[in-house]
Amino acid sequence: MSTPFVTRFAPSPSGYLHRGHAYSALKAHEAARQAGGRFILRIEDIDTARCRPQYEAAIYEDLAWLGLEWEEPVRRQSEHLGEYQATLDGLRGRGLLYRCFRTRKELMDDMARAPHGPAEPFKAGPLSDKEEERLLAEDRPYAWRLSLTAARKAVGGFAQLTFVEEGEGPEGETGLIKVRPELAGDVVLGRKDVGVAYHLAVVLDDALQGVTHVIRGEDLFEAPHIQRLLQTLLGLPEPTYRHHRLLVGPDGKRFAKRDKAETLRELRASGVTPEQLRAELGFS
Repeated sequence: MSTPFVTRFAPSPSGYLHRGHAYSALKAHEAARQAGGRFILRIEDIDTARCRPQYEAAIYEDLAWLGLEWEEPVRRQSEHLGEYQATLDGLRGRGLLYRCFRTRKELMDDMARAPHGPAEPFKAGPLSDKEEERLLAEDRPYAWRLSLTAARKAVGGFAQLTFVEEGEGPEGETGLIKVRPELAGDVVLGRKDVGVAYHLAVVLDDALQGVTHVIRGEDLFEAPHIQRLLQTLLGLPEPTYRHHRLLVGPDGKRFAKRDKAETLRELRASGVTPEQLRAELGFS
């Protein structure tokens, strides 16, 4: 028997959806339809500082307007923090995590000191026992980071780790791709505020929901390099990845919430029909 096809669209309710979101949702929905598989909607709302109920309500309205259908109930990450915490506790018990007391300002200062291009991946490692005890005594907040050094030992090295890319990365990468967790460095898995971070929540959700194909924009192409490592550490199944191009506006910039891209609500209010938008995005 062939493995069932299950994919998902997992927006964060931190703003209203725009054309880029519509394109990604339609890509996943169409892939599930063509494969005779399942399409899942997941709400990734662990960022309590930015997520808002009105944005979540708008997600349902916008996707229904586009003509998409999804399974119920919808998984909302904020309702499963205990599950993420239990997994985090397990990783910590295995010696795979360490406390990081760096503040956002300190991390931003490090980025500003980078002479060219993006900042180097975080790889400072744990503090000395004495320094950690001092900061804990001061009740300094901390995040939990994954130690790539400890993770490498736990999985017997990274050389055997790969992921299957059925789409294409920013440089045309496709096929069987070797995993390089060092691109991400010692990522945060347990945030100071809500206790869990993106990578950990995503790999757990995908496994629990039986996701076989992760379909998303190429801006997340490097994410499998750390997510495949987490899947291996946690004994979770390996999905197939299918990254797609990003939509850009007339100015050549990709659509983004932070740039106040025209939202689906605004398009709808201006008289654009879902059929017109689907045709514009290449979906009949």
